Amino acid sequence: MIGDTTQLIGEAPAWLSAQEHVSRVAPLERPILVIGERGTGKELIGERLHFLSKRWEGPFIKVNCAALSEQLLDSELFGHERGAFTGATEQRKGRFELADGGTIFLDEIATASQQVQEKLLRIVEYGEFQRLGGSRVLSTNVRIVAATNADLPAMAERNEFRADLLDRLAFDVITLPPLRARPGDASLLADFFARRMAIEMAQDFPGFAPSAVAAIENHDWPGNVRELRNFAQRLAHRSMLQAPDEPVRFDPAALDPFASPWRPGAVSKAEPVRAASPAEPALSARHGPVDFNAEIAQVELRLIDEAMAGAQGHQGRAADALGLTYHQFRGLLKKHGYGKKTSTSGGV
Repeated sequence: MIGDTTQLIGEAPAWLSAQEHVSRVAPLERPILVIGERGTGKELIGERLHFLSKRWEGPFIKVNCAALSEQLLDSELFGHERGAFTGATEQRKGRFELADGGTIFLDEIATASQQVQEKLLRIVEYGEFQRLGGSRVLSTNVRIVAATNADLPAMAERNEFRADLLDRLAFDVITLPPLRARPGDASLLADFFARRMAIEMAQDFPGFAPSAVAAIENHDWPGNVRELRNFAQRLAHRSMLQAPDEPVRFDPAALDPFASPWRPGAVSKAEPVRAASPAEPALSARHGPVDFNAEIAQVELRLIDEAMAGAQGHQGRAADALGLTYHQFRGLLKKHGYGKKTSTSGGV
């Protein structure tokens, strides 16, 4: 079983379709490209491809190509001979040797240099390579899964990425949907992450208030699941410290831990400090058109939450606080299914 299955949680059609794609291509002994925005779970998809393949008992080796210089990446992938460069005091095996019989996951493949790409092309084509500073041809039996958030076909057209290598890596391409294209999954994941935080705090998670669920679903999450995880755990931690038994409400301040009027350079002396939006970023910062009904529903749910909290759950007093009759308030609760929705943690 994969060690961390958090980003495999989801019920949205686009996400389930991507998972079905993974299951279909996993048994094939062919290179696979995984494409997606940052934070969409490319590494976990790489793990799933490995553990659903015939190589599942072999090694699964991960390399972040963007984290190393050209020479270090060359040495990391293919190894080096003693004296190959300053500091190379002994022979060292590379990741392709260590991954023999298994899978190697090359993250941020678009950042690899032309020299490394040329060596990758030979290893994809013939399973052969040479250590840095060596002349002996070595062989390995490795399946390559590569990942990137870059447009590789466009890079190939600009001669920034080898077109022949792209052809060989892209036997099949799995493109992961961003979180904003997965309706319903953001709240499932937020609940899962928040419950993890509650376990760390040795507390019971009281769940998200309906207005918080609506705000989480309506947010764009440009950093996708990674951003959502940090937000959900930060919000749950702050809320449970202050009111451990109350449902967690959406707090836009938890979106940015750096948010502060005293943040260096955040506000110029000539600009007045403006209050943050109660739940959402500016319309101009959103992806696509605004869902007007969802926006109104979010505001209504937030007002209901605040009124019910102030009235300690008494619906009559909550109605009075909102300037509504009891029957108007009851109709509003029925409209949103208030009190019937419970938070659930997702499964793999």
